[in-house]
Amino acid sequence: MFTLDILPAFADNYIYLIGDTELGLAMVVDPGDADVVKRALKKRDWHLTLILCTHHHNDHIGGSAALKKAYGAAVIGPSAERAKIPTLDRGVEEGDTVTFSTLRGKVIAVPGHTAGHIAFYFPGLEALFCGDAMFSLGCGRLFEGTPPVMWESLQKLRALPPATKVYCGHEYTEDFARFALMLDKDNPQLLTHVRHIKELRRHGTPTLPSTIEVETRFNPFLRCDQPAFQQTLARHGFPLDGANPVAVFASIRAAMDRFS
Repeated sequence: MFTLDILPAFADNYIYLIGDTELGLAMVVDPGDADVVKRALKKRDWHLTLILCTHHHNDHIGGSAALKKAYGAAVIGPSAERAKIPTLDRGVEEGDTVTFSTLRGKVIAVPGHTAGHIAFYFPGLEALFCGDAMFSLGCGRLFEGTPPVMWESLQKLRALPPATKVYCGHEYTEDFARFALMLDKDNPQLLTHVRHIKELRRHGTPTLPSTIEVETRFNPFLRCDQPAFQQTLARHGFPLDGANPVAVFASIRAAMDRFS
């Protein structure tokens, strides 16, 4: 039996701890803070065997060295960012697989936020760990990528099974929800969804996981090729280059950068 725990860290990061309860073994995704993970492992009496890193930013890898030293866990991350992840034992890229207990995960290349960003998709958990490539109702800033690159990455994630649970790197959902409503304020289903998000946060409950189905319906950064959404944006005065989804994406990503 597998369990998945969401471990809050820093101001708004999430670390994901997956445990095989029968074997007492665990893997962790994007451990920016080693102490948070150590406390969770001690509480559950688990031994850490695997560390997965989606990209090189320190709030996602900062705890990996201490965890590797304490437990001997192997560190897997993007081969394209090997030089920026000193603890890396195995570099992976698009199409590679990672194994934890009886679970097999698929590596998906999702550059844009960083040049070598990857995501991990585990069909056995129906779970996607996408770091800062995609957020609930949003996507990452383009620190090392371009709109065409990020749009292609998001299309890969959108193509996953609708029931796939989406585990992102940060609790940014409320901010992106406000932006989504600004773009599509006359969408009653979106308004209902945002009310649900606000209620979760009012009680201090994570808004994650989302699902691919929910993100496909409401995440504006996944809707850039939908004619109805394009028409909505046009009514709100967004400069669009015809129906080119990359241009639409670039326009709303730039608007989000100003919005936040």
